[in-house]
Amino acid sequence: MKRTLGTCYYPEHWPEEIWAEDAARMKAAGLTWIRIGEFSWSKLEPTPGDLHWDWLDRAIEALGAQGLRVVLGTPTATPPRWMAERHPDMFAVTAEGQPRGFGSRRHYCFSHKGYFAESQRITRLMAERYGANPHVAAWQTDNEYGCHDTVISYSDAAQTAFRAWLAEQFDGEIDALNEAWGNMFWSMEYRSFDEIGLPNLTVTEPNPAHVLAFRRFSSDQVVAFNRAQVEIIKAHSTAPISHNYMGRITDFDHFKLGEDLEIATWDSYPLGFLEDRVGASPEEQRAYARQGDPDFQALHHDLYRAVGRGRWWVMEQQPGPVNWAPYNPAPLPGMVRLWTWEAFAHGAEAVCYFRWRQAPFAQEQMHAGLLRPDSQDAPAMQEAMDVAAELGAAADVQPAQAPVAILFDYDADWAWSTQPHGAGLSYFQLILEHYKALRRAGQTIDILPPETRDFTGYKMILAPGMMHLPEPLKEALARSEAEVLYGPRSGARDGHFSIPTSPLPPALPGLDVTVARVESLRPDMPIALKGGGAARGYLEELEGTAEVVFETSEGAAVALRAGRQTYCGGWLDAEGLDRLIATVAQAAGLELRQMPEGVRTRRTATEVFWFNHSAEPVETEVGLLPPAGVKRIAL
Repeated sequence: MKRTLGTCYYPEHWPEEIWAEDAARMKAAGLTWIRIGEFSWSKLEPTPGDLHWDWLDRAIEALGAQGLRVVLGTPTATPPRWMAERHPDMFAVTAEGQPRGFGSRRHYCFSHKGYFAESQRITRLMAERYGANPHVAAWQTDNEYGCHDTVISYSDAAQTAFRAWLAEQFDGEIDALNEAWGNMFWSMEYRSFDEIGLPNLTVTEPNPAHVLAFRRFSSDQVVAFNRAQVEIIKAHSTAPISHNYMGRITDFDHFKLGEDLEIATWDSYPLGFLEDRVGASPEEQRAYARQGDPDFQALHHDLYRAVGRGRWWVMEQQPGPVNWAPYNPAPLPGMVRLWTWEAFAHGAEAVCYFRWRQAPFAQEQMHAGLLRPDSQDAPAMQEAMDVAAELGAAADVQPAQAPVAILFDYDADWAWSTQPHGAGLSYFQLILEHYKALRRAGQTIDILPPETRDFTGYKMILAPGMMHLPEPLKEALARSEAEVLYGPRSGARDGHFSIPTSPLPPALPGLDVTVARVESLRPDMPIALKGGGAARGYLEELEGTAEVVFETSEGAAVALRAGRQTYCGGWLDAEGLDRLIATVAQAAGLELRQMPEGVRTRRTATEVFWFNHSAEPVETEVGLLPPAGVKRIAL
């Protein structure tokens, strides 16, 4: 499949007289895909039942006349003001019991039946009108589920739906729920499902089993909301359907939602994410302020390739300064091109820049586009055009299975969030740090869903922090030919958040290791490892007959190994993690590289990509890479 470029366009923001000119400029710039419509509900239906499709008809025709392909978004992320009057209780409610309000976006609760029906209605009307339109070549449902902390709602509607969800989960047996949750603790037993409230506004922390169940329910509500739109669109259109996920948003299970979609897309903002989502140190934030973290975007590329079962795009690529981060610098010259090629190296079918023209009004007026507000080219335009020319001249990127895989489990992220056991500890950060260590060693990586049971072809598999390890997964990993690295907290809880007691975790077949005790560590009190590095944040006391491969400076076991399985009971710093990854990778027969600072590599079926994320030229084994440099080496 030929890789393509696109942009996000809002014809309702601009005079109709310039639509045709915009479309011609998009075509001339080498763009193919144009996403429209996802925020247009008030323009489509300014008052209830008063539908205005004519302007959207003409916008789609203007784009199609240039041979551009439209991605049409359902407008349910921004219900109009009259919707709030029709359904005044449709707003999500915060954990503090405060309802969200109108005046921004994503102002709805997934559990509200009235709004659920309204979202189906507008989706059906849109699908009926445009399902057979030859210019509408793909769809997007809603926009950025989970943005602005909008998955979890403590509304009355959510409470009613949660009780019904629990009754279904436990086959109507309230005693089974009490047993699974350990509700005899603090006299928390319930006599019926109607007595169960939401896990907020409690005097102290709620039962973690209750919290985890509510997180799972909230995720299922998003999946159901999305599925309803997908079913309607598929009844009227054969075009593929997508949703645009985000960076480090884990409040719902993207794998489950993605099962209903043909394409996964995500919104990549490297500079915005660096300040508030990467977990970078102040020194790293300064070093990569205009480039973005070398690994954060790549991790999401690999994650969403898995969510899309091989088909994925970047729906929104940052082209310049954004408006929403703590600081909003401009990208280093060449970085827009680098980010685009990095996505293609990881298998993206398309990269779309957000947005076509910078808006001179409202919340995003400080967000750069490919054009300035006066319609002159912004700096990113030339880089986008350069990529378009390069795509036309170069062979297409051919994907290949990576030799290394990481299991990523949204349920584990909810479990860590429910009970981090130490300030600042998170599952996502643990995964990111393992991913970074693999990339520093020059590895190409796949992300796999937790339901994976066939690991054929992988030489090394990582499952750190996967708090609930189902027995079939443990057995599949033990049977695989790969080197497997677990921990910390792998297998630490059962499916309802209790500690298994017979045997104690992690209870891995073929690996005699028991977690006898755990502690979380102050950030200023790391525990040194023999040979270099340290455990920080979290450390388990391990027992067992397996071979000790890592230990503290005082001789306590930190990692044990038997056969092809290794369990690490500590959250290691970068030096310790690099040593651990190297030990397991060497046993797997992987070729290791020590990558220069800021340089990363990605191997495809036919070539190897090299990327320099640093602000200085870097000498590598393939020659000098300039700042924001990209090099393709044929195999």
